[in-house]
Amino acid sequence: MRRKISWGLALSALGLAAVAAGPIEAQESAPPPACAAPVAPTGELAPWTTPFQLKAAETETSTSRARLPIGQAASLTLLRTPDVRYPLRPEKPGGSVSYGGLVLLDVHEAGTYRVALDSAAWIDLVRDEQAVKSTAHGHGPNCTGIRKMVDYPLTPGPYILQISANGQPQMTVLLARLP
Repeated sequence: MRRKISWGLALSALGLAAVAAGPIEAQESAPPPACAAPVAPTGELAPWTTPFQLKAAETETSTSRARLPIGQAASLTLLRTPDVRYPLRPEKPGGSVSYGGLVLLDVHEAGTYRVALDSAAWIDLVRDEQAVKSTAHGHGPNCTGIRKMVDYPLTPGPYILQISANGQPQMTVLLARLP
């Protein structure tokens, strides 16, 4: 009798483990391999390695001093979240100990644009008081320092990149037009 109970418990545990794990395609992928050395990104992400210094704006009216040119990376100094007045409430605003800010983007040609970040900060792209819907999300190439990439379909005009919920007061950001 004792043997039957042990097998029953073992089979029940295996069944619970299978249910908890879910289908293979729903499981998270393995973490990226450890980097022996940094790798410079290529193509439209190549400017990542040469950022210029930029301070994020605290209000929409002060974004003219916080312009991020297309195809250039910036080492962006952020503000404490309570000091930022976002045009739209961020979906993930972060708390009082997080950092954020606003950056002005001037798009001159319609196309798909990629925002690359070195952190997991939340970003919203705003135009005419409306959030622009993203078309893709992903991780950057391994060992490049790019942690997050978000793609947007953009038409010519000004946009405000809202950054929120960042854990550090400094981050690198790049806006690139995709081919």
